Amino acid sequence: MIKTIEKYPIASISIVVLLMLLVHLNVPNVTIMEARNFITAREMVHDNHWILTTMNGEARYQKPPLPTWLTAISGLIFGMNNLFALRLPAVFMVLFSGIFIYFLSVKLALPKKQSLQNGFILVTSFYIIAIINEAPWDIFAHGFMLAGVYYLFQFFENEKKYWKNALLAAIFVGLSFMSKGPVSFYAIFLPFLISYGVTYKFKKLTPKIIPLISFVILFLIIGGWWFVYVRLADPKAFLEIATRETANWSSYNVKPFYYYWSFFIQSGLWAIPAFISLLYPYLRNRVENKKVYKFTFWWTIIAVILLSIIPEKKPRYLVPVLIPLALNTGFYIQYLIINFSKLKRKIEIYPVYFNFLLIALLGVILPFALYFFLNQGIQQHFTSYILTSISTFLIGLLLIKNLFQKKIKPVFYVTILFMVVIFTFGLPISKSLNKNEAFNSINKLHLLEKSYDIKTYSIGVITPELLWDYNGIIKNIYKNEDLKIPNDNQFGLLLMNRDLKLILSQLKNNYNAKLIETYNLNVGSKKKGRLIRAFYLISKK
Repeated sequence: MIKTIEKYPIASISIVVLLMLLVHLNVPNVTIMEARNFITAREMVHDNHWILTTMNGEARYQKPPLPTWLTAISGLIFGMNNLFALRLPAVFMVLFSGIFIYFLSVKLALPKKQSLQNGFILVTSFYIIAIINEAPWDIFAHGFMLAGVYYLFQFFENEKKYWKNALLAAIFVGLSFMSKGPVSFYAIFLPFLISYGVTYKFKKLTPKIIPLISFVILFLIIGGWWFVYVRLADPKAFLEIATRETANWSSYNVKPFYYYWSFFIQSGLWAIPAFISLLYPYLRNRVENKKVYKFTFWWTIIAVILLSIIPEKKPRYLVPVLIPLALNTGFYIQYLIINFSKLKRKIEIYPVYFNFLLIALLGVILPFALYFFLNQGIQQHFTSYILTSISTFLIGLLLIKNLFQKKIKPVFYVTILFMVVIFTFGLPISKSLNKNEAFNSINKLHLLEKSYDIKTYSIGVITPELLWDYNGIIKNIYKNEDLKIPNDNQFGLLLMNRDLKLILSQLKNNYNAKLIETYNLNVGSKKKGRLIRAFYLISKK
């Protein structure tokens, strides 16, 4: 089986990604970032806002529109309210990234088997998977930049096909800019250039100067035209948004410099191997290709340093680091596959046992943990429970068996299988977390609006998740502590509890307010106020 997987690397990476992410793509609940992007895509289609992008009818220029275009096109084909359709392009970008890290590994002169392992490590890393739900547009920027780096590496290394590699690199770097501006340029491209210079040096650049200049011009045109157009077409909104976004880099979500230095944890199951792969003095003389290992090591470290310089920090901003880290981790996995059976020192053996026995233990105890967790709700997820339990239990036993036989290659591939099983069989069980009996979809508000023949407004900016579920535009009439009451004789008003007394006190002299319904989009047991709105019918006295 392993030989077949290694014989068809692209097909193998594709099958793993599609089984993990495609089978139950519509199961996860819509997150705040997804809601923002999906609303923008919906308004592209419904309101024809393809260039001057909007959210809730107002300018939204924080992100370039390429991923939104792809999402909107998918929605046009399969349905704009179809979560499977809207998430589909992001899944294909994970696959795209996995394939291109394989291609890059091969161009780095790594063995094809190790290159395949690098692809698997990347697509099964925790935040690479989580990012398509938490901030789906990031994977477009980083995936396209990875492809750009792949062609740029060939441009620097090869003495032929300068123009082909320069132009292809420019196209993909430009597409990355059109996905999330200069984020990937800073977090992937720049660390790549620095680490390449440190390791490979920039040799024989003279005959490549004109193609290199063309590369810069072309990627700036592809990646920058939208920014120029919006700046000219809607300068006021563009500058306001740009100023606000720039200010966030130094004033919003500020964390200390060292905040990112547990970055290897973001690789999930590969956290311990990833950490050991970063012990440069230890692994440097144990890998077969020392030059490439030096390159991937510095690419990873420089990326973390550059990201650490920016005051604004979030865990998901570390996703670009996971790309070179997957290459780096692959060196350690390959070293173990070749040498683990011969290792004698406990300090080398114990971390390997700890990492994979932990996964095995999780597989063995998961059936029992799920049984107690689901309790009476087990009947609702019986098929998923049975398939998940049997699969993870057997995988746990297989891991233990191969680990104590010191067969690391089967251990590696069984670990990949563990990830596939969890997502393919186990993901529907996550719906059991949706236990909020007070859940009330705001989409039902349309029926009340039709019944009372009214239009609904909000106090404060409506939460993206609520707006997405509502499927329409809800204008905010309370900005900068100024209440702009509509001229309608009767209208609907959505309020948070914290605003209730203030707003109703301003309305009481001229209007009657009647509580009609409370909408609650919390799916779990937590009661987040931002997902709850009281709906009042406001009538003139």
